[in-house]
Amino acid sequence: MKRSILLSALISGLGLTTPTLAQSPIKIGMITTLSGPGGYLGQDVRDGFKLAIENGKLGGVPVELLVEDDGLKPGQGKQIAEKFMKTDGIKIFTGIIFSNVLGAAVPDIVDNGALYLSANAAPSAFAGKECHGNYFVISWQNDSLHESAGQNATNLGYKKAFILAPNYPAGKDALTGFKRYFKGSIVGEIYTRLDQTDFAAELAQVRAAAPDVVFQFHPGGLGIAFLRQYQQAGLLGKIPMVVAAPSLDAVTLAAVGDAADGLSVTSHWNSDFDNPANRKFMTAWSKAYNRSATYYASQGYDTALAIAAALTATGGKADPKSLGAALRNADFQSVRGKFRFGPNQHPVQDWYSLKVEKGADGKLTLNTKGTVLKDHGDAYATQCKM
Repeated sequence: MKRSILLSALISGLGLTTPTLAQSPIKIGMITTLSGPGGYLGQDVRDGFKLAIENGKLGGVPVELLVEDDGLKPGQGKQIAEKFMKTDGIKIFTGIIFSNVLGAAVPDIVDNGALYLSANAAPSAFAGKECHGNYFVISWQNDSLHESAGQNATNLGYKKAFILAPNYPAGKDALTGFKRYFKGSIVGEIYTRLDQTDFAAELAQVRAAAPDVVFQFHPGGLGIAFLRQYQQAGLLGKIPMVVAAPSLDAVTLAAVGDAADGLSVTSHWNSDFDNPANRKFMTAWSKAYNRSATYYASQGYDTALAIAAALTATGGKADPKSLGAALRNADFQSVRGKFRFGPNQHPVQDWYSLKVEKGADGKLTLNTKGTVLKDHGDAYATQCKM
């Protein structure tokens, strides 16, 4: 103490000033899937988030993003969360792509007083009775994502649907959500494996059932395999398909080419959205990365924007209580347009119909066609008591 006082006096006597101590960066822990067939999903969430960090800051506050790969393994995701909390003292988390990983990691995160902001996965279990004041979702609730596809199929006049999804929490939410808004009949329902690459048996059942439409949820590499095999099986052009955003993004479209031509898609965001936040995002993405932006990238970017707005509101305070209170206001300009939180801290937002079409240059693009659902929340919000 005496040495510090003497040093300060000496500096003052010499007419010098002491430098202002720099604020220590706020650490943000990103647990995400960076490897395997779904690896690009996590890469896009990560890169979208990083794009919103300006000169190492969010909301003018220095931040440090720590990223680790969960390998799509729930146990690994849980271990990373424990390490981030115990070793790095992290109180803000994001990034998990798959619902089974989220289900393993998030309870420990919120029970230990930290905040979790989901940039993707949002299983029904955490939207209703098990909601938590430290758990926020920026993307969508799993069911509502596919409710939009069910409504789209109804709007398009289809009467008989065959539906497929992987057998894990998000897959179950997907089929539940689709059925909630599809007004026709379900003539076939199959749960596939999360690591499945051969869909020959399932496609034979689709052919035999002769539905009006097929709805399938297979994110990342699974969706690429399914669409290619759908075309190879001769079903493309014979049985139309409706999907939600995870089953057809820019990467999937580039990979499958003509196998996606004419597909009907629903999403909360598209690259052609004409609002200031999205124009800024698309310009920055094109400049920074040599690849197309996906829904995942937009969600990662929005998640960072939400944290930035909250840090601005708190004057840089990052304790979970202060930051959580600021987050609830959702005071940021989302790339998707209108955005607010429902009572369970999940999004209330619009859903749009998109279609894969060939442009004048012969290239396939996803074009926004209209609105499917307006100010749409989720089916579990009324069960949440905070």
